[in-house]
Amino acid sequence: MRSRFALILGLLLASAVGAPAAAQEGNALSPRVLDEAALPGVMAKAVDDFIIPGYRELSQVTTALSEASAALCKVPSDAALQTTRSAFSDVVQKWSTIEIVRLGPALEQNRFERFLFYPDRKSTGLKQVQAILAKGDKSATRAESLKMKSVAVQGLGALEYVLYGTGAEALSSKQGDFRCRYGVAISQNLKAIAGEFLAEWEKPDGIQAAWKKPGLGNPLFRDNREAATELLGVLVHSVEMIKDQRLRPFYAGAISGKQDKGHPKLAIYWRSGSTMAAVSGNFRGLQRLFDTAGMENLLPADSRSIAGSVNFLFKALISAADRVDGPIDAALTDDRHRAKLDFIALNTADLLDRLNRDFGGAIGLGAGFSFADGD
Repeated sequence: MRSRFALILGLLLASAVGAPAAAQEGNALSPRVLDEAALPGVMAKAVDDFIIPGYRELSQVTTALSEASAALCKVPSDAALQTTRSAFSDVVQKWSTIEIVRLGPALEQNRFERFLFYPDRKSTGLKQVQAILAKGDKSATRAESLKMKSVAVQGLGALEYVLYGTGAEALSSKQGDFRCRYGVAISQNLKAIAGEFLAEWEKPDGIQAAWKKPGLGNPLFRDNREAATELLGVLVHSVEMIKDQRLRPFYAGAISGKQDKGHPKLAIYWRSGSTMAAVSGNFRGLQRLFDTAGMENLLPADSRSIAGSVNFLFKALISAADRVDGPIDAALTDDRHRAKLDFIALNTADLLDRLNRDFGGAIGLGAGFSFADGD
């Protein structure tokens, strides 16, 4: 019954969105050429209206998290713990929106992995965090020495365990003093990394200049085609990430076509109950990038319906993810929520196809262009 319901939802959505671009456009077989005039403006808006504001918001919420963590250690209480957990959720939400920009400064100095080490397939990070707590490693309570340790013990995953893992209830009293100071060091580390992201993108002669002015002598993009490939690649790689790293590990369901009871402890942020909020944040970030950058303007006039299809899918996926609320283990025991997960999985795959094949083909990157392989 559940699978049938998800299939019906998928068919309804497919009908509303419409057929793939190759079927929509009467001259789909004619050569497509990138709108060279529109590209620089789109790249500039991506930087000025999405990337920099996104990192600015991340910097603000990590600062608030650092302050809340410090206040918890100073005067521990149930209320202070809840305030800190709420601040953690705010960081997860803002990070999920901007983490799709996994390039440039995010790849330097292991910043991305230091902020979020995931997936932790062999529970390596978990074991390292547990060892720090068990041994009372004082070097983990100072941000300057913590950042020299394994990437797995200094980011959001480690802080989630501190705030929600076994023994976290001690944080509401002085008995959790060491654990709390370790949490403060992590939050200060997150604040510092968020500040580095923002500073690197705000440099007028840094990566933002490379994004805004493709051409000879540009260290990143020799021409507009390379810039367009990078920008669309952000969306394609991120949708692939959601499908393969956020959904598949804990629920293969509609992806595999087999019955799947689910594996909640493989889901990101499962302890804090933020799994689907993070997925929703990923989709919100992608839609915000697509719309604020004006990526529709890269499409030929006779292919603008592709942008409408993409936005329809974004809205449907965000709405579905928002309705799978609460702990993911509880959601996996609820047929209605599992139907929504099937719906999300099926239509995430459809979104990937529309971005990769339809949008990419329409702006001259070639139908079937593989961003993952660089073909």
